[in-house]
Amino acid sequence: MSSIYNEIKKRILVLDGAMGTMLQAYKFTEEDFRGDRFKDYPTPLQGNNDLLSITQPKAIKEIHAKYFKAGADIIETNTFSGTTIAMADYQMEGLVYELNYESAKIAKEVADEFTKKEPNKPRFVAGSIGPTNRTASMSPDVNDPGYRAVTFDELRIAYKQQVEALLDGGSDILLVETVFDTLNAKAALFAIEEVKDERNIDVPVMLSGTITDASGRTLSGQTAEAFLISISHIPLLTVGFNCALGANLLQPHLEAIANKTNFGVSAHPNAGLPNAFGEYDETPEEMGEQIEEYLKRDLINIIGGCCGTSPEHIRVIADLATKYQPRETNIEL
Repeated sequence: MSSIYNEIKKRILVLDGAMGTMLQAYKFTEEDFRGDRFKDYPTPLQGNNDLLSITQPKAIKEIHAKYFKAGADIIETNTFSGTTIAMADYQMEGLVYELNYESAKIAKEVADEFTKKEPNKPRFVAGSIGPTNRTASMSPDVNDPGYRAVTFDELRIAYKQQVEALLDGGSDILLVETVFDTLNAKAALFAIEEVKDERNIDVPVMLSGTITDASGRTLSGQTAEAFLISISHIPLLTVGFNCALGANLLQPHLEAIANKTNFGVSAHPNAGLPNAFGEYDETPEEMGEQIEEYLKRDLINIIGGCCGTSPEHIRVIADLATKYQPRETNIEL
């Protein structure tokens, strides 16, 4: 099978859209989240989307297939909250390995099916590694600025467990995404390097930060350029941004890093900004027009969608991507 390093030189690669947006359409109830296995579990489980890889695997498989049919080259595993830290909300820390392993296994099965059908367009699985619900560089308590809800080492250990399971399940790439605190991201990257050393393997790593507001900074206070500089010592396939902003608002931040790095650049913005009900109204065509600006300006190697995006959005983006050449990089094969 062709490696991602070869494919990223040939064309602009397309990442999938939102998993959460697609899952909402199924209208799963508490009972659906539980399935038979967790029928008597002591805590409420509705909203634990990662759990659906075990209790509703058919739905997860269907969503992955829809994105591949729409033209995606890469799908993300259903593991955004797949650490012991995030799963503590549901008292499911003990399930973390299984959740990540099963999610990667499902995604890999679908990817292999599509690659077999179209060998000239190999499909890849990115193991999704979310930011957790804690921050290592800021205090959650305004009265105690020195307090931290999590340590670097706690994050490293949690991420390492997730990484091992994602790789065992068949992930081709590891995607550390929606980074709001660079210290959290560094713990994830440190854990990945540890696993690579221990297993004597090379794994392509994508890193995607999130600009949280109009100030153009991450939650932990970094500009796009500062974020890039602070993680450039790690060998990465791509660096980029996702979530929080729509495509047009994200563009200046991509421009800030695209001419300052030899890594590939990735983006998966939201379908605009949420409305008063927290829903995303931007149509595939509206989003496509904005994404095309990235392509015209030679900013991008991997492009996809985050909150509010669907296979229809990805179809439009994938069609546009075929009309442009990828940004040149010096990613080593």
